[in-house]
Amino acid sequence: MRSLIYSLLAIFIFSTANAQQTATGEINGKLLTQDGKPAAYVTIFLKDTRLKTISGEDGSYAFQQVPAGNYILITSFVGLESQSRPVVMAAGENKTVDFNLKENAVELQEVIVATGKSVNERNTSIGKMPVAIRELPQSAAIVGEALIRDQQAQRLSDVIKNVNGVYLGTTRGSTQETFFARGYNLGAYNMFKNGARVNTGVMPEMSSLEKVEVLKGSAAILYGNVAPGGIVNMVTKRPKFNFGGEVSLRAGSFGLVKPSFDVYGPLSSSVAYRVNGTYETTNSYRDNVSSARYYVNPSLLFKLSGKTELTVQGDYLYSNFTPDFGIGSVLTEPNQLADLPRNAFLGTPWQYNKAQQATASVNLRHKFNDAWTLNSNVSYQQFNRDYYSIERVQIQTNGDFYRPLNKILSEENYYTAQVDVTGKFNTGRLKHVLLAGADAERYLTSTYGFTNPTVYDTINVFDAAKYVPRTDIPAADRKTLIKTPINRVGFYVQDLVAITPKLNLLAGVRWSMQESPANTTSYLLYNDSTTKGTYKADRAFSPRLGLVYKPTNSTSLFVSYASSFSPNTGTDIYFNALSPSIIDQYEAGIKNEFFNGALTANLTLYYIRNNNLAQTAQFDSSGNVNSNTNLKELVGQTGSKGIELDLAYNPAPNLNIVAGYSYNDMRYVKTPDSKGSYIEGERLVSTPQHTANGSIFYTFNTLALKGFKIGAAVFYTGKRFAGWNNTVGQTQTYSRLIPVSGFTTVDLTAGYTYKHISVLAKLSNITNTLNYYVHENYSVNPIAPRQVIATVSYRF
Repeated sequence: MRSLIYSLLAIFIFSTANAQQTATGEINGKLLTQDGKPAAYVTIFLKDTRLKTISGEDGSYAFQQVPAGNYILITSFVGLESQSRPVVMAAGENKTVDFNLKENAVELQEVIVATGKSVNERNTSIGKMPVAIRELPQSAAIVGEALIRDQQAQRLSDVIKNVNGVYLGTTRGSTQETFFARGYNLGAYNMFKNGARVNTGVMPEMSSLEKVEVLKGSAAILYGNVAPGGIVNMVTKRPKFNFGGEVSLRAGSFGLVKPSFDVYGPLSSSVAYRVNGTYETTNSYRDNVSSARYYVNPSLLFKLSGKTELTVQGDYLYSNFTPDFGIGSVLTEPNQLADLPRNAFLGTPWQYNKAQQATASVNLRHKFNDAWTLNSNVSYQQFNRDYYSIERVQIQTNGDFYRPLNKILSEENYYTAQVDVTGKFNTGRLKHVLLAGADAERYLTSTYGFTNPTVYDTINVFDAAKYVPRTDIPAADRKTLIKTPINRVGFYVQDLVAITPKLNLLAGVRWSMQESPANTTSYLLYNDSTTKGTYKADRAFSPRLGLVYKPTNSTSLFVSYASSFSPNTGTDIYFNALSPSIIDQYEAGIKNEFFNGALTANLTLYYIRNNNLAQTAQFDSSGNVNSNTNLKELVGQTGSKGIELDLAYNPAPNLNIVAGYSYNDMRYVKTPDSKGSYIEGERLVSTPQHTANGSIFYTFNTLALKGFKIGAAVFYTGKRFAGWNNTVGQTQTYSRLIPVSGFTTVDLTAGYTYKHISVLAKLSNITNTLNYYVHENYSVNPIAPRQVIATVSYRF
């Protein structure tokens, strides 16, 4: 990694010196639609040269370092009428050439959705800067609405499977989805909706999403207290000033029924609306497991002026899901996953998890001029969980399972606010894109403790007649109420400097503070309260530095370093707040486009060093085995290194191919030399070394088959360990790791569209592969078997 970075730095220095020797100029301008709106993502190229670029979100474009000569400037986009302009360039001259396209903004948007554009040429709202991905020393991925629709995504995991190097884990009871990237859990701190941090206690609704963005690597400077590996941002559908919409009905295996609607249009010349929603009910391939949920997402867009717009939106989700800890593991020597059928359910018929999530946000965007923009967002979120269930499926060697019971009643209130200012300016020959901002958060969790029994009953998973299982619902009285407040604030500044047309420098720093007041515990049975833990405030600076070298218009190389400040949730075993983790991340890569942008090939190498990793404590303060995931311990230093290859190929407007491969190796590299410490050099659980993905979709455009589409998707998750990592002086004489084999699933899709009506069907896991998502060694959930899903839609 160091050798690669040094080599790239040498190239940077050479190119900088060489760039000053040629007197070249610049061609820039703006593309507008017939109705005066910016024309984004339109291709502009100089005829008979290799120079090509894409217009930005504001319709602007620029060719830098253009030698003197006569040129023909051409705009091109599938479905649009091409236009050309002659340009005569003298040495060192700058020219401005604007275009007015004959299509309006609605027609242009339809073409963009239909054809797509190169990943490296896109801007991302998650990056907060008005520059293309290829200009940044970081890798990113975008899954658009077309792919979400084609794959009939039910859950966020169906979308994330298309993002190379990000893979699905599971959580206690499978009541929510957890994702990992580069070896790290992307928990609640790393999940966002429309740029605001969002609770992950319930599976989000996919029908409301316009796209999902993933920013890999360090995001601390932009979003503050996040774990390493990356962040995920869900972008919801926006109001439109043209009337339209869609109604659909989805049905599938195991009783899935899901009607949905989406309606948008103008309320006036300056106000537009959008409302979408859905209801879903389904059983499961797992016995006694079912789900019912409904969702609504209204939004309003106010054009306050030609430069200012205000978006107000909210959503509400209710979910009633049967908690399911799967088949569990057998406490043998060594431990192993239970050999039970895929449908075996070991809980009670009455257990439940009822969750409600409501959010509201206001976004204000103002353009001072073509160079400077202000973006601010204020949001509120409330989350409630009512949970009562059998837990922790750990089976004795003879098949006995002492079924533990747990009751959770909690409420989370989350307030966030952020403001960003971006601007473009020059200092001499240097061109700057500046980002400055601030954010603040207030997070309050209220959790009840109950008097319910810790063990419900005993069953035998191999001999159902051995015991008579209980069927009653035990009384559970509220015993305690624990309130946990967290306050966060951060200020950041970042500057992307074009030192030359071929060389970018990205430098920035963030100051973060997290305040953790002591928890307050109220004893409801005694009308008393106390405070546990101590007040703690953590402060840190998080620097970021990166270089991007562009030897050609289609290739960029980058190196970067970032340090992040990641607070740790929960407390130590004495109820004191944990110290934060300081994480160093190094990254290098190359972004390529071939065949005039039809093929994108990106390669990234990374190394992440967590100087103080926090994990669930093995024992509580009394020395007993700990079952409380809120009690944690700092276990030492870990290292995560890997490589990611991303490919996107669009050889024709109606053919889309996406593929990726990732390798990750995450191990303990430095731990305390004491009893209970983890073993240096051992790979961490839940981290597969190899993952891969690929999908292909083709839409026929011949007269006989016009309207038909077919597709296939392949997903691979490699070998990984479940269970627990081994420790120094552990009582077990055998490894606590449980090997889990890798697996591959294949999905097939076919559809037909005629005028306003479309039909789409998918056969998933066509080989009926059996494997597992594992959370430690007690929540072991088999993956879904072969199943069919189909959607009928009417668009108006």
